[in-house]
Amino acid sequence: TNIGSILASVNPYRAIPGLYGVDAMELYRQHRLGELPPHIFATANECYCCLWKRHDSQCVLISGESGAGKTESTKLLLKFLSAMSQTSLGAPVSEKSTHVEEAILES
Repeated sequence: TNIGSILASVNPYRAIPGLYGVDAMELYRQHRLGELPPHIFATANECYCCLWKRHDSQCVLISGESGAGKTESTKLLLKFLSAMSQTSLGAPVSEKSTHVEEAILES
């Protein structure tokens, strides 16, 4: 759920097909925060939009107990930001992996 601009999420401890796929990325890329159900991609898209359209610095704080999904949330956020940066350069969102994504995730 969203609490203002804060996303509160729960680790389901299982894969949910389609929840974090390319189609979900494309859907959340096309909408502003609050227009669709709460999602990590909505938060990432808001950061991306504020960064590039308003030139505002951005920070995302991901916290929680051990096993809450912080690492996975971080990977998903970076995956979205990487895909959007590649889209702005003309590459398709459906591209599974990018040089930017690989470099960030490997670090």
